[in-house]
Amino acid sequence: MTLEEQLTRQIKEAVSNLYAIEADDKQIQLQKTRQGFEGNITLVVFPFVKAARKSPTEVANAIGEQLLSAEECIVERYNAVQGFLNLLIAPSYWIECLKAIDANDRYGCLTCQKETEEGPVQPLMMVEYSSPNTNKPLHLGHVRNNLLGYSIARIQEANGWKVVKTNIVNDRGIHICKSMLAWQLYGNGETPESSGKKGDHLIGDYYVRFDIEYKKQIEELKGQGMDEETAKREAPLIKQAQAMLLKWEQGDAEVRALWEKMNSWVYAGFDETYRKMGVGFDKIYYESQTYLEGKKEVERGLQEGKFYRRADNSVWADLTQDGLDEKLLLRSDGTSVYMTQDIGTAKLRYADYPIDKMVYVVGNEQEYHFKVLSILLDRLGFRFGKDLVHFSYGMVELPNGKMKSREGTVVDADDLMDQMIADAAEVSKDKVNRLTDITPEEAQEIARKVGMGALKYFILKVDPRKNMLFNPEESIDFNGNTGPFIQYTYARICSVLRKAGTTIEPTLKGDTALNEKEVALIQRLSEYPAIVKQAGDEFSPALIANYAYALAGEFNSFYHDYSILNEENEKIQSVRLLLSKNVAKVLRLAMWLLGIEMPERM
Repeated sequence: MTLEEQLTRQIKEAVSNLYAIEADDKQIQLQKTRQGFEGNITLVVFPFVKAARKSPTEVANAIGEQLLSAEECIVERYNAVQGFLNLLIAPSYWIECLKAIDANDRYGCLTCQKETEEGPVQPLMMVEYSSPNTNKPLHLGHVRNNLLGYSIARIQEANGWKVVKTNIVNDRGIHICKSMLAWQLYGNGETPESSGKKGDHLIGDYYVRFDIEYKKQIEELKGQGMDEETAKREAPLIKQAQAMLLKWEQGDAEVRALWEKMNSWVYAGFDETYRKMGVGFDKIYYESQTYLEGKKEVERGLQEGKFYRRADNSVWADLTQDGLDEKLLLRSDGTSVYMTQDIGTAKLRYADYPIDKMVYVVGNEQEYHFKVLSILLDRLGFRFGKDLVHFSYGMVELPNGKMKSREGTVVDADDLMDQMIADAAEVSKDKVNRLTDITPEEAQEIARKVGMGALKYFILKVDPRKNMLFNPEESIDFNGNTGPFIQYTYARICSVLRKAGTTIEPTLKGDTALNEKEVALIQRLSEYPAIVKQAGDEFSPALIANYAYALAGEFNSFYHDYSILNEENEKIQSVRLLLSKNVAKVLRLAMWLLGIEMPERM
C-alpha cells in the first residue's frame, strides 16, 4: 500500500468520525508539500469545509489530530495553513518504505488482468512502430518513431500488458518502383558490395536520382508549352514507374525478381540500423503480403454496397455522413493504396493474435488516415475498428528546417548515431581518461552508451505529442536535463558502492535518524510505480525521463551535502549506502524503460 493509499484510508475514517462525511477518493486531494513549508505530503481540506460547517483551519487541525491518534499512525506531526494540512511522515515509515523498495527486484512493475471464461489472463497489446519504406534509409523522423514505439512497448509491459512489438514494411507501391526504375536506367549493375554502401543507402540514392531526372523531364515539357500539372502526369519517367507498378501487381517475373533483389539489400541495411539503435520487433508484416487481403475486403465492401465504383473504375468510400470526405480505396487501374493495405494488415493481425488493444505509433500528419481506417474497419464489420489507438506524435525539426527524402536532404539515422557516439567520445574524453585500467575497447563502449543515451533521452524527454527541435550539441552535456547527466549520476553511485566493498544489507531500525534530503529521496523513490502507471496510461515516455532526471538531481544535491563513505556513524552510513543502491536501481529501471543503457564507469 502506497503512502497516498494509507493516508486516504485514514482520512476517510477521520472525516467520517468527525463530521459523518462519507468521502470518496476524488475528495481526498493529496499533493507533495510545497517548498518552504514543513511536511512531506499535504491534504487539501476545502472539500470538507461546507459539510463540516467549520473554518478551513479548524477542519485541518481536527483531521490532523485524528491522524495522530490513528491505530496505524504514520504521521509524526502536522501543521495547518488555511485550507491545507501539511503532514510530516514518521521516519519509521520511510525506513520501512526503503527496505520494501530494496527487497523488490521488479520494483515499479504492475499487474494487469482481464476476465475470460477460463479465468483472469494477461491482456495483449500490439504496438506498431517504424513502418519504413524500402526506397530509402531510416532518418531522424524514423529515429523518434522507433524510440517512442520501443519505449512505449517496455512501459506497457511494466504495466502488466503482454506486448507484441510489430512493424509493417511498406515494400511495394509507386515510390518503390521509382527507386527500382532509376537503378534499372542509371545503376549500371551497382550493388552494395561494388559501391561499399549499405543497401538501404544505395537504394535511397536512386530514389533521389529518380526525382532529379523526373524534374528535368517536367521542365523540358513545360518548355514545350505544357502546364506543370499536365507535365507531371505526362513525363515519361512517371509513366514508366506506373507501368512497373502495374506489372508488379500482375506478378511479372522480371519486375518481381528486381524487386526482391533490391529489397533484400534494404532489409540488410535496416537490420544493421535497428541493431545500432537498440530496437527490435516480435513480428514483421509486409505490405506485399497484406495488400491483397485488403483488396479482398474492399471488393467485399463494394459487393455489399458499403463502397462504390466511379466511372473510371476506381473504388471509393463515401464518409460524408461521418463528417469526412470521400476516400479512394482502389485506383482506376486496380492498384491499391495505403488504406487498402492497412485494412488487410489489421485483419491479419487480429487473426494472428488475441489483441485487446492495437496501438499505431505514427506521426500526427496521419491523424486523418487513422480516423478513416477506424471507420472503414467498423463499416466492414470488424468489431475492433472503433478501438484502434493512433498514438499521434509530433514531427522532429532541425535548426535549418524540415527533411525532404526525395531531395536527399534528410538527417540519416546511421550518420546521426555515428556522430553522436563520436561526439560523446570527444566530450567525455577527459572523464574517461581519469579511469584506471581502461582499454580502448571499453572506452569506445562507454562512448557508445553515452552517445546513444544522449540521443534517446533528448528525444524521449519531450512530450511526444509536441513537435521538437533536435540539437545534438545540447543533448551531450553532463549537466542539466540530459541522458549523460543521469548516466554519470548512476556511474557515480556505482563507484561509491564499489568503494564501500561490502554487501549492503537492509538491517535498518525504525528509529534510525533521517535528514530532510534522505527523506526527500525515499519519497521520490516511492513515487516511481505511480509514474510508471501514469506513463502507461498516457503513453508518455517523457514522464519516465523527467522523473529520472528529478531523481538524479535530488541524489546529486544529497551527495554534495552529505558524506557517505566517510560517515563515521554506522547506522547513518548503512542508510546512505542502501539509499544510494536503490537510487541506482530505480535510475537503471527507469532508463531501461527508455531503452537506454547505463555504464557503471564514466
